[in-house]
Amino acid sequence: MTNTLIIAEKPSVAARIAEAIGDSRPESKSNGRYRYYEINSGGQKIFIAPAVGHLFTIKQKGSAHGYPVLDVEWAPSYAVSKNSAFTKGYLDTLRKLSENCDYFINACDYDTEGTVIGTNIIKDVTKQDLASLNGKAHRMKFSTTTDKDLRESYKNIEPLDLNNYYAGETRHILDWLWGINFSRALTAALWGSLKKPLSIGRVQGPTLSILSTRELEIKDFKPEPFWKITGEIKGVKFTNSKGNIFDKSIAELAFKNTELHLDEGRIEKIDVKEESKQPPPPFDLTSLQIEASHVLNLDPSVTLSIAQSLYEKSYISYPRTSSQKLPYTLGLPSIISEIAKNPEYRDIAQSLLSRKRFKPVEGKKTDEAHPSVFPTGVLPKELSRQEQQLYDLVTRRFLSCFEENASIMHTNISAAFGDEKYKASGARITKKGWMDTYKYAKLSEVELPEFLQNEPVKLDNPNMAELKTQPPKRYTKAGIIAELEKRGLGTKATRAAIVDTLFKRNYVTGQQLQVTDFGLAVYNALLHNCEMIIDEKTTRKLDKDLEEIIDNKITENDVISEGKKLLLEALKVFDEHKVQIGNELKSSFKSVNSLGKCPKCGGDLVIRHSHIGKQFVACSNYPNCTVTYPLPQSAKIVPTGKVCEHCKTPIVKVIRKGKKSFEMDLDPNCITKKAYYEKANKQPQESSNPVNAVTAKSMLDKSTQKPKKTKTRKKSSTKKRATSAKSKAKQAKAPKTKGD
Repeated sequence: MTNTLIIAEKPSVAARIAEAIGDSRPESKSNGRYRYYEINSGGQKIFIAPAVGHLFTIKQKGSAHGYPVLDVEWAPSYAVSKNSAFTKGYLDTLRKLSENCDYFINACDYDTEGTVIGTNIIKDVTKQDLASLNGKAHRMKFSTTTDKDLRESYKNIEPLDLNNYYAGETRHILDWLWGINFSRALTAALWGSLKKPLSIGRVQGPTLSILSTRELEIKDFKPEPFWKITGEIKGVKFTNSKGNIFDKSIAELAFKNTELHLDEGRIEKIDVKEESKQPPPPFDLTSLQIEASHVLNLDPSVTLSIAQSLYEKSYISYPRTSSQKLPYTLGLPSIISEIAKNPEYRDIAQSLLSRKRFKPVEGKKTDEAHPSVFPTGVLPKELSRQEQQLYDLVTRRFLSCFEENASIMHTNISAAFGDEKYKASGARITKKGWMDTYKYAKLSEVELPEFLQNEPVKLDNPNMAELKTQPPKRYTKAGIIAELEKRGLGTKATRAAIVDTLFKRNYVTGQQLQVTDFGLAVYNALLHNCEMIIDEKTTRKLDKDLEEIIDNKITENDVISEGKKLLLEALKVFDEHKVQIGNELKSSFKSVNSLGKCPKCGGDLVIRHSHIGKQFVACSNYPNCTVTYPLPQSAKIVPTGKVCEHCKTPIVKVIRKGKKSFEMDLDPNCITKKAYYEKANKQPQESSNPVNAVTAKSMLDKSTQKPKKTKTRKKSSTKKRATSAKSKAKQAKAPKTKGD
């Protein structure tokens, strides 16, 4: 009997595969606390075990800390990052199971990342070159985790998708090289002012550039006055046909001419048109993230996480898709029949089935790997509120694709008062069609009273309002993701994470994405000194090359070589301007890092760290000014821009994980803290104000020194034996747990 190892991307999907493809109920087993499944199918013993995302990551060869770094390799994630320590047990389990297996199947998500995850594991456990695994390693391809699709996928396994793997591996290598080298270069330029790493990535740089360009447009915007003339006819607002008038004299003349004929108007033209509005296409990932942001107020990253959860539970199809297609081969009538079993959608689904119209509206976008996002028909159980909301959004969008067009009556009316023309528009839904099903569609109806051709009318409440032009709007998270897709930057699966990284690095802030002063400083420094890092053309060219690897038009080595060449060119330019870049960033960082002004000398009060890592506030004019203040430890300190009226020190916001944030001034002896200390029966802390200059100088001097190493005395062998004996005695008495 031959043995096969199937590798799933996550534990929940491993369980679904085991349930779907076995001849009988799967046997759940474990390697320690790491669960896997054993089944028999067609006379074969099959093990199904999960990864937990990437079990391998790119790392540099060797341990040099400078740049450039060009030599890299794959390594187990747990060996590279402490945050990935939890992955070791999963990899150990896969390695152990593989020892008795003859065949291997990658059943991770069918996209570039899933291909890289599963193929790296197969490379590791077989210790063989991919080319030599022909016939021993295969790929499962599925777009839903329903029993039917999983069985079909297992029955029709394909060879490993090696070109997809090579493209994914190339992306990982280039992203790592680009990110680590320029992050180290930026950090080196700022070291001494900012003792923590800065990051800028291959797609992160162009994204910051797009946001910064918009931010500068807003900052440089100078509002212009314009005038708009309006009035009312039968209670409906009419606007002068000149629209926004930027010449005041023209506006005043038009208003004067109007006033001369207020009671002498007539309806000059009535234009009525009926629009047949078809349903929107089914969701791809980007349009799902945008719509969920608009109607459910969900962050794009949250939307992807919820959609992934619904997919793993078999309720919707694979969400990381670029497709807006619903091919008939999906069994659309069958899916709608299953949805009809859900009371929430029963009437809609049965109505569609009675019409026997299964030609859905589709969009232009395609994806060779997956169709659009659609409900599978599996009846959902025990969904969270957000899962239910997103499931409803996907299901109603899917069903609406089969509905009839909506009809909207548009009415445009033109009225004349002397030589001045005024116009008004109205819209009324005459047939809801798909809008009845897709309740998230919004159309502002404007009902107009009856007007007749040449009807005499008068203009009430004439008004000439002075207004000002508005600056461009900032991007939202959903908006910048759509812009990145439009420009061909990043992938459908990574764009939300790229935006999140900009937040983590303090480059942007707010729901309407505002670039921080520090983010603008990074952008400007790179724009003026090393534009290639933020140039989207370079990134787009490399992304196009990655697609050509998949199409077998170019090799992985060619693209990596080209990427390294561009990298070295950019680093050379960076190093030529390193001092200038550093100076620009240092100047910006000082203002960004300031909590406010020193009450003694007017310098900047900034956060410092002592030689043992404790944070405190000190004046930037040290040693000429030795003002310092204590700070709460293990807390994020954020400036508020406010100053205490009593002690004249800045007021800051203190943010602690899992606790309510609060505001406080910096001086612990301020009268505002008196009530707190009385209630807590505590004494005020000693303030390191000018009177404590010696303490301040000591703290500041030591903050620039490395901590001394302390020697610890080894325990005696006798004490060790005694401790060991006690430990064994305790273990003997302790009851055994399930995992022992």
